[in-house]
Amino acid sequence: MSTGTDTAVPTVLPAPPAPAEEVRDPAPKQLPDAAAGHADGRPARHPLRALGRRLRALALRSAAVLALLALWEAAPRLGLADPTFLPPVSEVAVAWWELLRDGQLGQHTWASLVRSFGGFGIAVLVAVPLGLLIGWYRPVAALLGPLLEVFRNTAALALLPVFVLLLGIGETSKVSIVVYACVWPILLNTISAVGNADPTLVRLARSMDLSTPRLFQKVILPASVPAVFTGIRLAGAVSILVLVAAEMIGAKAGLGYLINASQFNFAIPQMYAGIVTISAIGVAFNQLLVTIERRLSTWRVPS
Repeated sequence: MSTGTDTAVPTVLPAPPAPAEEVRDPAPKQLPDAAAGHADGRPARHPLRALGRRLRALALRSAAVLALLALWEAAPRLGLADPTFLPPVSEVAVAWWELLRDGQLGQHTWASLVRSFGGFGIAVLVAVPLGLLIGWYRPVAALLGPLLEVFRNTAALALLPVFVLLLGIGETSKVSIVVYACVWPILLNTISAVGNADPTLVRLARSMDLSTPRLFQKVILPASVPAVFTGIRLAGAVSILVLVAAEMIGAKAGLGYLINASQFNFAIPQMYAGIVTISAIGVAFNQLLVTIERRLSTWRVPS
């Protein structure tokens, strides 16, 4: 017989599992800003830091030039070099300014630039199409190969007397020697670029029934741009060097004439001023060609 105090113990059943729900973030993700960094963990490029890196790189590249100028200035003043034959760079700067102020430097520079860039432009217009033709058509390469080997190994300055005898001592011979000297770097690099084009891409283009002009436009020319511009940059340097040597023989204007005349008149600071001007023109022209190459190679994936 049970007492009244006995109570039944209720049975506790396990709670049913909650329905599966999507796990959601408590807050939506935000795109990383410039201060937080990139999504892959790389630090963001701060504008001031990027500017600082560029300034440090510029200072590093200019350190050697500044050291050379400092040595040039100090060597004659300390007796390490004869100031008669190697004046300090400050005297060369004064002579350069005087030549610029009286108009002589501008006149000689313009005469050299017209000859040099004229011959360089003609060489580009001739050598690039000819290089594409020789590099693409093997019978043409076999026919002209021996002739190219003969002339490519003949120095341009060695033929300068021949150009003077055949074309006279005027402008034609000077521009022609520049054309001859500039053709070979461009021509040989263009032939090599066409020959080294990716054969897989060429076969793929042919399988798509592309015509030869379209094949050149879509495959050969884009792949050849770096090598062709290497030859063009070499030709740009050659055009100035060869012209200066040509202007020292029978010219009445030009930087080569200025250097030669200054040497004969023993105006040594003016001679160095002409040499520095040639170097500055060469550097500026090379940077211009590098910029053009980058514009024409925007399709390339940066490494």
